[in-house]
This record gives sequence, structure tokens and C-alpha cells, in this order.
Amino acid sequence: MNTEENPQPTLYELIGGEEKLRGLVDRFYDLMDLEHGYAGIRALHPTTLEGSRDKLFWFLSGWTGGPNLFIERFGHPRLRARHLPYAIGTSERDQWLHCMNQAMQEVEIDPALQAHLQKAFAETADWMRNTHG
Repeated sequence: MNTEENPQPTLYELIGGEEKLRGLVDRFYDLMDLEHGYAGIRALHPTTLEGSRDKLFWFLSGWTGGPNLFIERFGHPRLRARHLPYAIGTSERDQWLHCMNQAMQEVEIDPALQAHLQKAFAETADWMRNTHG
């Protein structure tokens, strides 16, 4: 039985819930579409980004402690396995991280929370690498 009167808020709550998380994901994909510096990761995505937007939002929702929308639809995320068909090297990792960092700044995620998320995203992005370069 949980007797804590003030449980720690989830990352999902700290980010600002569904609306703010959706805004972050949308800005991330808008930047990927607009900024030449993210062309390498944009090329790994379909022509339309709507499905990618939804999948990242659904994944991040559960990953941050909100509703497990991705798992409800697709089961376990199996991130690395789902990304193996795509050549992900250091350049793609770095582009993804820079794009997400820029998106977090532009949607005004709290700086301390940004630092926490950057560390977690960097660990995951590095683990996703499956090729050199």
C-alpha cells in the first residue's frame, strides 16, 4: 500500500502531459523536415511523417510514465530491433539528439528537465547505433 502523501511526479507530468509532449514531438519532426542539418535522419523516414509522429509520441508517453499508448497498440517497443533495418551510425545518432535538443529548447521544456532528458536520450540513441560512421 502506498502511503506517500506526495509521490514524485512522472517525467510525463513534469514535461506538461499530453499536450506539451505532443508539441515536443511535432516540433521535433517539423525541425527534421525543415533544417538541412537533419537531412540524414529525415532520409530514414517515410515521405509523410504522420505515422512517425504518432509512434514517437505514443512511445514517449509510456517511456515518460504517462499512458502506455505504444505498448497498447504494438506490444513491447523492441526499439533496437525495430530500427535495425536502418543504418544508424554516429552521424544519425548525433542528428537525432541535436534535433530533439533543439525541439526541447523551442517548446521551452524546463532546463533542468532538458538536461535529464538529454542524458537519457543520449544513452538510448547511442545504444541504437548499428553501423560505423
